Amino acid sequence: MVWTMDQKLTRRVHQGHLRIFIADDHPVVLSGMKMLLQADPEFDVVGEAADGPTALRRAIELQPDVAVFDLSMPGMYGMEVIQKYLAARPKARVVVVSVQEDGANLRRLLKLGVAGYILKRSATDELIRGIHAVAKGGVYLDPAIAGQALGRVVHAAPTNLGETSQISHLSSRELDVLRLASVGHSNKVISAKLQVGPKSVETYKARAMEKLGFTNRVELIRFALDMGWLENSGL
Repeated sequence: MVWTMDQKLTRRVHQGHLRIFIADDHPVVLSGMKMLLQADPEFDVVGEAADGPTALRRAIELQPDVAVFDLSMPGMYGMEVIQKYLAARPKARVVVVSVQEDGANLRRLLKLGVAGYILKRSATDELIRGIHAVAKGGVYLDPAIAGQALGRVVHAAPTNLGETSQISHLSSRELDVLRLASVGHSNKVISAKLQVGPKSVETYKARAMEKLGFTNRVELIRFALDMGWLENSGL
């Protein structure tokens, strides 16, 4: 049997073997993250780096299940590291750990394909939870910034004709469900807002994702950002 990358990762998630790579230019922070992750029996820290170029080279070489990058690293800024890393490994799972609470940076990272964003001040509580979520194919944003970053659903016009064509294949209910799902609402909340059953919500969401060719939430968030469905909330 030939396993795809996602299938292999899902299998390792269930078996409790996740290979993690970490990069941060502060030795104390790097050491602290390593100790925190090594305390989880499901994680195996396979490599680390303290500067941008080394982080990029080592992450590509090691091909971890999840790569954790800081944004402020010498030699090459973290945003560039992540962009080049995801260009080399488009399906890689990336979590950013940063002191920055800048919404513009966060939106750029989400468009690049970053699946997790954790603030350093809450990394002790959120990092392990975030990595587990990202490894399972989800998106995880630090609760302290998620609400500001995603804002609320807005009825903005599509930004180009290609997007207009894409959403024209969706029913009005599928579109409503997808908009609400893109900002993180659960099926239960969407069900209450739209006054339809939770199972119907799941059906509408699955149909919409299939019509748009999306396989995960990262793709949905990228699309929602491009569509203007997410309000900036002043960030």
